[in-house]
Amino acid sequence: MTQYEPVIGLEIHAELQTNSKMFCSCSADYSNAPEPNTFICPVCTGLPGAMPVLNKKAIEQAILVGLSLNCSINEFNTFARKNYFYPDLPKGYQISQYDLPIASKGYLDILDDTDNPLRVVVRRVHIEEDTAKLSHEKNYALVDFNRAGVPLLEIVSEPDMRSVEAALSYATKIRAILRYLGVNSGDMEKGVLRFEANVSVRPIGSSELRTRTEIKNLNSFRALTRASAYEIERQIEVYENGGEVVQETLGWDEARGVTVSQRGKEDAHDYRYFPEPDLPPLQLDRAWIDSIKSQLPELPDAKTARFISDFKLTPSEAQLLTSEQALANYFESIVAKSKSPGKAIHSWIAGEFMRYINDSGLALDEINLPAEKFAQLIDMVTDKTISGNSGKIVLNEMLKNGGDPQEIVKAKNLAQVSDTGFIQEAIEKVLSDNPKEVEQFLAGKETIVQWLMGQVARATKGKADPNVTKELLVKALDGKRK
Repeated sequence: MTQYEPVIGLEIHAELQTNSKMFCSCSADYSNAPEPNTFICPVCTGLPGAMPVLNKKAIEQAILVGLSLNCSINEFNTFARKNYFYPDLPKGYQISQYDLPIASKGYLDILDDTDNPLRVVVRRVHIEEDTAKLSHEKNYALVDFNRAGVPLLEIVSEPDMRSVEAALSYATKIRAILRYLGVNSGDMEKGVLRFEANVSVRPIGSSELRTRTEIKNLNSFRALTRASAYEIERQIEVYENGGEVVQETLGWDEARGVTVSQRGKEDAHDYRYFPEPDLPPLQLDRAWIDSIKSQLPELPDAKTARFISDFKLTPSEAQLLTSEQALANYFESIVAKSKSPGKAIHSWIAGEFMRYINDSGLALDEINLPAEKFAQLIDMVTDKTISGNSGKIVLNEMLKNGGDPQEIVKAKNLAQVSDTGFIQEAIEKVLSDNPKEVEQFLAGKETIVQWLMGQVARATKGKADPNVTKELLVKALDGKRK
């Protein structure tokens, strides 16, 4: 049986966070429109005689994205009309870029499915306008033009990814960069970031590019991975059965978990691109490009490298913290207020803190836990004022109800005890109550010590210093050897 490998390229559509639309002064904040079809004008509804005017802020944000993806910024670029008659395009065409995009020939370094470095070439970054929003009813569709004309950035990769995991890694990193730049919220549930996967398969070892299909409008990482994985298996099955893959545009049926045909795949000539007659070529000043470049923040890769160097973190630890700019900033705020090492602070964030966020469904900015208070708690564990288990109790209390860690420790009587008499008494009772486990230790099962330590911790309500406990417990057990 022939072994196949997938060939995947991604087109990523990202709405830009500007106050106004791409070619008119209407508000781009369509999600807060009081009613459908209220943020509209003759330009964004395509009325005859209306003339588009470029949004300077959108151009600036597009340049920022191009620079962050190591692209060349084309000082001379043009707009074109992309003709296709869909009900969500009020003009009957879309103003986009074709021959001369604003940025091209870039790259993004990621990790593939085997954690090996992979460089994905970014073919182009170009500006266009978003479409209207359709709401489908039983026998009709409603059109809301509030979204029509919102600035949209398309980021097109080369087909350099050979696994669904690599595609996910690339998409995740693009989203992080857009959020670091402040040009896109990354809120895929609202449709401000959408993926289109171009998928084909070929025999392993082959360099040919076989017929591809394009899966449109994937608005979550889950949809991206599931749809791509399904399409890979579907195409392999087609070839194994002696058939040929047809070039077409597909949709993703989330409920059924299958791709569905929407239409025959268009090529560029099907769109009948021609220069946009109402917009002159865009000539960018090099000094302006350089001034925009100076606004670039520290991006995820650079921040990850610094966290590894400054805080002695592993690559995976650093990547977790830099995956979101807000999380990276929160970590550094705690570091600045804490006496504990960065690795210990990472452990607290990656453990109980992230577990609470995931379980609660809250965003980081919705968590009421000041960095200063979190730092105090971590330091109390580090200097053994309280045990690690008690620290988790305090953290959960602070996350749910707020409060000061020292006051919570006092109120719940969680201060760690190093008094050997108190701990020795608890050890003797645990050994007396568990003779079977003591015999297992004496028979050579030394790992039972950890279980016995857990019983001591339970008996002392987590207040016994674990280091003192272990020393006294091992001494007591050795004293029972004959």
